[in-house]
Amino acid sequence: MTNPLLAPWDTPFGLPPYDLIEDAHWMPAAEAVLSEAREAIEAIAADPEAPSFANTIAALEMADEGLGRVFGAFYAMAGADSSPARQALQRDFAPMLSAHTSWVIGNRELFDRIDALWLARETLDLGPEEARVLMLTHRRFVRAGAKLEGAEAERMAEIRARLSVLGTQFSQNLLKDESSWTLPLSEADLADLPEGLRSAARAAGNEAGPVITLSRSLVVPFLQYSPNRALRRQAFEAWIARGMNGGETDNRAIAAETLKLREERAKLLGHDDYASWKLETEMARTPEAVRELLQAVWTPARAAANADAAIYADMLHADGHEGPLEPWDWRYYAEARRLTEHEIDDGTLKPYLQLDRMIEAAFSVAHRLFGIEAREIEAPVYHPDARTFEITRGGEHLAVFVGDWFARPSKRSGAWCTTMRDQHRMGGQEVRPLVLNVCNFAKPDEGAPALLSFDDARTLFHEFGHALHQMLSDVTYESISGTSVARDFVELPSQLFEHWLEVPQVLREFATHAETGAPMPEALMEKMLAAANFDQGFATVEQASSAIVDLEFHCGAAPADPMQRQAEVLEAIGMPRAIVMRHATPHFAHVFSGDGYAAGYYSYLWSEMMDADAFEAFREAGDPFDAETARKLEAHVLSRGGSEEAGLLYERFRGAMPSVEALLRGRGLAA
Repeated sequence: MTNPLLAPWDTPFGLPPYDLIEDAHWMPAAEAVLSEAREAIEAIAADPEAPSFANTIAALEMADEGLGRVFGAFYAMAGADSSPARQALQRDFAPMLSAHTSWVIGNRELFDRIDALWLARETLDLGPEEARVLMLTHRRFVRAGAKLEGAEAERMAEIRARLSVLGTQFSQNLLKDESSWTLPLSEADLADLPEGLRSAARAAGNEAGPVITLSRSLVVPFLQYSPNRALRRQAFEAWIARGMNGGETDNRAIAAETLKLREERAKLLGHDDYASWKLETEMARTPEAVRELLQAVWTPARAAANADAAIYADMLHADGHEGPLEPWDWRYYAEARRLTEHEIDDGTLKPYLQLDRMIEAAFSVAHRLFGIEAREIEAPVYHPDARTFEITRGGEHLAVFVGDWFARPSKRSGAWCTTMRDQHRMGGQEVRPLVLNVCNFAKPDEGAPALLSFDDARTLFHEFGHALHQMLSDVTYESISGTSVARDFVELPSQLFEHWLEVPQVLREFATHAETGAPMPEALMEKMLAAANFDQGFATVEQASSAIVDLEFHCGAAPADPMQRQAEVLEAIGMPRAIVMRHATPHFAHVFSGDGYAAGYYSYLWSEMMDADAFEAFREAGDPFDAETARKLEAHVLSRGGSEEAGLLYERFRGAMPSVEALLRGRGLAA
């Protein structure tokens, strides 16, 4: 029987043929494409011709085309629609891919060719992109241990393999904890909740009755609105206990081993610690620069949070509760205060923030800024909830965009953007990207419209900003395409795009009532926008504390007990007792499911320095849709991927790098 993964994909725009793929097809396809990639790389390494950019670097870029196709399709599905069979495949694939990477990095003949080109780079007459790709390729090999030999090289391969296994296990443990817990609710428990939350709880429980799950789109509004303090505590404690329940899904030992292995890897490569190694290639460059940013943010955020905590404690006591304000109280009293001070709550707003209308809004903003059009199409998808769109500009195909917005037990938590294929022009082809946005919004009852909170809508815009970075990419080489940029630059396009959700003319057109179709009243819109920075002390403390702990985990010796080290760091910075880290260690997937954000969670705040300043460029032009400013943004940021250093790209757009004051002003925390 033909394996559809290995046959030509006769699908719209080369999308994966999910309608034909069975779980049994993945392993044979994986083995086949890994073998093909190995043969291609062996041919490059053994080429009798002298190394050139074309026969070594460009050839290496194309050597894993089949591998990228198969695994791109698999991992897009595995994160959003998992199953026991797919989790087993992930566990099997992790060491296979790690072994392949170690073999490539350890191929001495291949690295000698790359090294020879690097040493002769001044004589090669390379264009800017080629020079950049050569530098990045050489740096990637060196930083992965290509210069190590003997026992050190073997140990590096072992570390890489083990880290891959640990990251996969961390993610799967977290998914199991999140999907296995529910809080059943009675009709009395539902009585004081907004209608949208009642509907979502009923939908989550199906025929078993209403429940709260550990999906953020359910548990957070429950903590905001439930007057039942005991139930709030029960939900909150389950939420923060993910990954540390003491059983087979406990992630604490995985985190400890991961940190130890990262330290060892950094030292094998000649660095004092993992943070110094990791930050070397980021915009920040050093742990000291990151600490400076985080301290500048932490001080005013903590002061604001402590002032708010005193107010919420008084509200708690006025309700007849004794003792201190607790973490399961904060959101409830913050929401009550928001209603009092701004006369606004999510129950009032949600009918105006329909998912379908917010999707239209994101497409419309992208059209007005960059001229793109979106048309929904029929295509094979891995789950019926996923929707597929062709993205065009001037009648020409630009990309395929897949949106998978609803929460389900088979989907890991959070929101993310990924690709099943990246943009490039290698080998004379014009390859356009296949881009996927995944969110976890509460699914409504059948036939009812999906309603979002303002934070949900912001998340949708955020992830679509990442998608634009991929869809507008215009480079030759895949390794510098789209979001292949410094980690502390990658959040700039996503966080910048969030700003258009707050543009009144966007809201006037797309924030329409789910039942009446009427636009959001101007007074309500003004209240919503005035409250946009409400409770920013809490939000910033949540985020900055996670970034601080992440950094300290990776500076100096790895802690034997990460939970103890986490507690020490939080005590040292004076963490408010009624706020917890946004991502505590056992469920800090950004840091422990892989190393993308390890020693790099600060990057959201670093990018926010730029996104606040970048949107200011449109304000200075007098129009949030100013055509020339949008052209410069695309030309110097969104289309260029990693073709130049991130700081140079930003300065070309804006003229200079911003200071942390732009971030603090944006969050309403400036003095």
